[in-house]
Parts: sequence; structure tokens; C-alpha cells
Amino acid sequence: MTEGTRRPGSPSPADPASVPVKLSVVIPAYDEIATADRLIRSVRALPFEVEVVVVDDGSTDGTRPLLEELEREGVIDRLVFHAENRGKGAALRTGFGECTGDIVVVQDADLEYDPAEIPRLLDPILEGWADAVYGSRFLGGPHRVHLFWHYVGNRFLTLLSNIFTDLNLTDMETCYKVIRRDLLDTLPLTRERFGIEPEITARLAQSGARIYEVPISYRGRSYSEGKKIGWKDGVAAIWHILRSNLLPPRAPKWIPPDRDPWEPSVGGGPLSP
Repeated sequence: MTEGTRRPGSPSPADPASVPVKLSVVIPAYDEIATADRLIRSVRALPFEVEVVVVDDGSTDGTRPLLEELEREGVIDRLVFHAENRGKGAALRTGFGECTGDIVVVQDADLEYDPAEIPRLLDPILEGWADAVYGSRFLGGPHRVHLFWHYVGNRFLTLLSNIFTDLNLTDMETCYKVIRRDLLDTLPLTRERFGIEPEITARLAQSGARIYEVPISYRGRSYSEGKKIGWKDGVAAIWHILRSNLLPPRAPKWIPPDRDPWEPSVGGGPLSP
């Protein structure tokens, strides 16, 4: 398929929920007792076949018992505990290894990003235009006005990443990264903390994957409300950008399949896994 053409059998964007696609939503959680229940139930309510994968990264605030209860209720499909806090990258890599869906969505356990926007993020992939989609906080969606230096830092890190990847992203550090699982499985990911964000971006660029951005809303938290990323992580991100783009391992070139897993087979049903 060439750029700008639809795959045969691709769904109409008017009704993406009618597509027989399975989503794996990976939720890394660390001390999110105030928001985890509401967030995870919102993910479960998405109008798709959803596999909810939660990785608790060493929480000590009561999040773990809450997650266990949600698992017993059937709200969580796969729940993994890290014995100690290892970082977002480690939690995501653990979660990715548990996924069985056709498309993987990264969702933070706080309420800064609204799961109700996930269907719009899927459209470019389901339409055959993209292999990965980023939800951009800087493309005009409504957002909370605060933390100027976080904004400046995010824009600088995105610019630096773009210099090395030759992409024109507006928001490399966004939580919302939506990736075909067959593509994600080819990406060599190694970062433990927030360096996973530039690493995923570098690996996608190396693979030649088609990346789209979609505007999203953003309700950023203050530190008193539980925000965890700080200036030290921003400084470290510079090293992670350099390392992920200049040093091995590199992602292999992505060769898309002839037919997507969610497309109807000749007999009219979805393809077998």
C-alpha cells in the first residue's frame, strides 16, 4: 500500500467502534490511589474489545489493594506487580510483554489524559494511513494553563528529538502513543524511566513507520496533585535522545503485512491470529 491509499476492507472513520479490532491498553501505575479506579473504569468502558493491562510499579499508597479488587471484578484483565519502583519505561516494557491485542495504547493512571479520546487516536491506523499515532497536547486541544517551564522543556526536547529523527512531531513527550502491536514487537526498547518516550520515538523513526499526530485535551497536574516528572528527568531526556538515536540497538525496517489483523478475510470474518 502506498502513502495516502486505504487498505481494502479498511473501516470508515465514522464508526471505528464497528471494526473487529482488539485494543491492549497498557497502564503504568505508581501511587495513583486518587485516580486509578476512575481512570481504569473509563478505559474498560471504551466501545471496543479492550484488554486492560496494568503494571503497578511499586506503589505504597494503597494503589495495590485497589488494583487487586479491580482485577477480581474483571475490570483489569492482566495485573503485574513490580516489587519496587523501577520507572515508567520498565513498567511499559513489562506491560507490552503482556499484550495480545492488535493495537497497543499507552495510558497513564492519572486523569491528565482522557480515555474518551482514544477512539479518535485509532482512526489513522484503522483507516490505513498510519502505523503509530501520537496524541499532541500542542495542536489546539483544550488544556489546563500552568507550569510554563514544563511547556518550554517539552518543546525543547521535542525539537531536539526531531533534529535526530528527522520527524516533525509537536509533542514527543506525550503519554498517548498508539502503536500497532506487530510493529511494537519489533522495537528494541531498553529504557527504565521517562527515557522511554524519546526511545520509542527514535525506534519508530528508525523503523520507517508512518506516524500521525492527533490533537488531544490535557489536564496537567501540579506537583501537589501528584505530578512526578521533574527537571532532573528533563535533563536526563537529553541523554536518552542522543543515546537512542546514535547508539545501538536500532529498530529494523518495518515491513507492514499485506492485510491488517482486523480486516475481514475472504470469507468475511476477521483474520485468525
